[in-house]
Amino acid sequence: MSEFKVQTRPDRASNQSRQNLSRHRAESVRPASAWARFTAGIPSFGRRAAVVTTACAVLIGVGAASQAAEQAAPVASPAAASATADAASTLNFDKTLISALPGPTSAALAPQSAAKPAATAKAPAAKAAPKATAAKPAAAPAKAAAAPAAKVAPVRAAAPVAKPAAPAAVDDPAGAQAYAASKLSSFGWAADQMQCLQRLWTKESEWRTTATNASSGAYGVVQSLPAEKMASAGADYRTNYRTQINWGLDYVKERYGSPCGALNFHLANNWY
Repeated sequence: MSEFKVQTRPDRASNQSRQNLSRHRAESVRPASAWARFTAGIPSFGRRAAVVTTACAVLIGVGAASQAAEQAAPVASPAAASATADAASTLNFDKTLISALPGPTSAALAPQSAAKPAATAKAPAAKAAPKATAAKPAAAPAKAAAAPAAKVAPVRAAAPVAKPAAPAAVDDPAGAQAYAASKLSSFGWAADQMQCLQRLWTKESEWRTTATNASSGAYGVVQSLPAEKMASAGADYRTNYRTQINWGLDYVKERYGSPCGALNFHLANNWY
């Protein structure tokens, strides 16, 4: 069986191991994170610079975040405003519906004993109301009656213009014969033609202005047929024997040449 020998450690080596052991125990615990490991090897001034740099970075990041939030706020404000307006309109609509609903009346909440006097108090008021309404129609007809009286005023008719009285027809055989005798010379006839003219118109009308033939309708001293033919001598041919004689003498001259020629035709034919 072989003998196991324990090797002795040199004193120098043991001293070095003790020093190493004591230094190891004095050192702080090695950090576990990578950043800690990185900063562990940096001197104290470098550590302070790193901390300051980190703080500045954090501040810059916070400032950038706040600026981004402020820029985003105006963009979101219209949407928020529209949402607020919609909510306000909905609320107003709800309020309108609620106000439109009939509210509870005092009569419904009041006890029955209090409601009866109110009804009795309203009854006299209702009875008094017809009197007032009846008084108004009474005044209205009075006004209506007064209005026509004011409007319908008698209109005075214009005074009729007095028309000249139509001249009355005058039967004057003597005057008619005298006028005819005075007109013979104007037609170029001698005075002896008056005998023939007097006999002719005595047979026809007896020298009357209004003489009328019942069968034929011939009218006047000269017995014109129709009577309207004498209107060419004057408008008063129905009442004035002078107008009738003027027309008759023209007719005799044109048809027969003279009163005696007209008389001869009348004696042969019974008309001229």
